[in-house]
Amino acid sequence: MTNKKIAFVGGTGPEGIGLALRMATVGHEIMIGSRTDERGKEVAARILSDVPEAKVDGGSNKAAVVGADVVFLTFPYAGQEETLSILADDLKDVVICNVVAPLNFVKGVGAVAQSVPGNSAAEEAALALPNSRVVSAFQNMSAEKLMELDKPVESDVLVCGDDREAKELVIELANQIDGVRGLDGGALSNSRYVEMLTSLLINLNRLHKTQTSIRVVGL
Repeated sequence: MTNKKIAFVGGTGPEGIGLALRMATVGHEIMIGSRTDERGKEVAARILSDVPEAKVDGGSNKAAVVGADVVFLTFPYAGQEETLSILADDLKDVVICNVVAPLNFVKGVGAVAQSVPGNSAAEEAALALPNSRVVSAFQNMSAEKLMELDKPVESDVLVCGDDREAKELVIELANQIDGVRGLDGGALSNSRYVEMLTSLLINLNRLHKTQTSIRVVGL
């Protein structure tokens, strides 16, 4: 695979940082986006300190997506509608990888999958970005494991989408993470099941004091 310019919208949270670190280690050009230039640049500097050879910069979300080949959406579900309404015109024809998993946290229960009117965050993103190439992936991956750059991440990544080429590209990116296998997860409508699984893994992590992931056998 030739190196890509990859932008992380809302890339200052743990999942965005972890994925950006892994993509930086294999030579992709990284842009960290945030609501403010300062925060984006701060996280870019952190990535550069961990991966000195990285090609990385940071700024606002709007600045980050300029010229990007792939844009990862790595923000909480609550911010999706507003963020995508601002960026829609800048994301025409761009491959979008939605990492969003709608969750609520209930006292005494833990993480609960949030009911989404559009059935999944990824499908809602596709409606908000009709001129983009939306797939979903990485919702079930541990941010903590991603940040441990000296260790492989033992995980499968289900990539769901209706654009075959976009899906194949994200599968290739997943395969570049040491220990990870990207798998075709079928249509974008399957995203709802992958997103909902995130709440189960979070609760297992808390119960067993570990960081879980998924593996699909038989494939």
